[in-house]
Amino acid sequence: MKTILLIEDDTVLRENTAELLELSNYKVISASNGKIGLEKAKQILPDIIVCDIMMPELDGYGVLQALSKNRDTKHIPFIFLSAKTEHQDIRKGMNLGADDYITKPFTEDDLVSAIESRLAKAAILKDEREITKNNNSDFEFKNLNDLKNYISDNGELFKFHQDDIIYKEGEHSNYIYLITKGVVKCHKLDEHGKELTTGLYKEDDLFGYLSFTENIPYQDTATAIKNSEIVGILKNDLKNILDTNHKVTIELIQLLTNDLSNVKDQLLQMAYGSVNKKTALTIIKFAEKLNRKPEDPIKISRNDLASVAGIATETLIRTMSDLKKQGLITIEGRNIKILDLQKLKDIY
Repeated sequence: MKTILLIEDDTVLRENTAELLELSNYKVISASNGKIGLEKAKQILPDIIVCDIMMPELDGYGVLQALSKNRDTKHIPFIFLSAKTEHQDIRKGMNLGADDYITKPFTEDDLVSAIESRLAKAAILKDEREITKNNNSDFEFKNLNDLKNYISDNGELFKFHQDDIIYKEGEHSNYIYLITKGVVKCHKLDEHGKELTTGLYKEDDLFGYLSFTENIPYQDTATAIKNSEIVGILKNDLKNILDTNHKVTIELIQLLTNDLSNVKDQLLQMAYGSVNKKTALTIIKFAEKLNRKPEDPIKISRNDLASVAGIATETLIRTMSDLKKQGLITIEGRNIKILDLQKLKDIY
């Protein structure tokens, strides 16, 4: 019989939910607030935790954060049960590492189905962790592509519309992401409120990998440039893979090194490059990220182009008009098409 820890401060809801789960053949341990629930989780190590968000003493977010830092509890499946239905609340819960998010009111089928699927997933991941730990050759990752295939097959799928924020600077970085569809921009604001684009990522790119061992906050904000699908893997799971797959670790370190080098080049370009060079280089960068062929039209906002180039939007617009007059690009609304790729490259 599987054990469920139910953390809920509403007495009536807690008792009714516990009875419902017991009738479904689960052993239920209850806690009336987050502080008590956290202590019980460490003591009994339940098979799964169902937890409210808004509670006295310690809220659900705090419970999950504390559990994720504990070696014995970090792999316990965790389901939020809450009346908070706003998209940002759900995203916050999932970014913290929750396995599911059920909104109140809920049906018996909703809850039991979620528990069953998360228990099944946890059992599969546990088996895989054991296999990886024992260095079974069937789960040996030979290169970065093997890791990407694993993330694509086993990670959590997220879908975002154009301009949706994936995560914000300062939020906890529990996930490493792989883009399966779309384009993502990472950016941050300087002390003057000016936006600096720190990275552009397209299909099959990894992003969000600041640290593989520490739960430090994200250092920038990630936004979907167009409708995107991304797959996330918990950093704890990635760390288990890297512990026994040193070739992949080296490739990821190289990826980090390349990213730092690209940011350095971008900063140098912003500091010393001419406006024409910055604009030409930025258009080509976006074309390479957004298109299979750089000469195909790209649809991008002037603000995004200006933030990557490191120039004012008005200056960018004037420079693009000059490039258009030279016959290097055409502009129709938000669509930009490169007419002469080589001459555009010759500018920088």
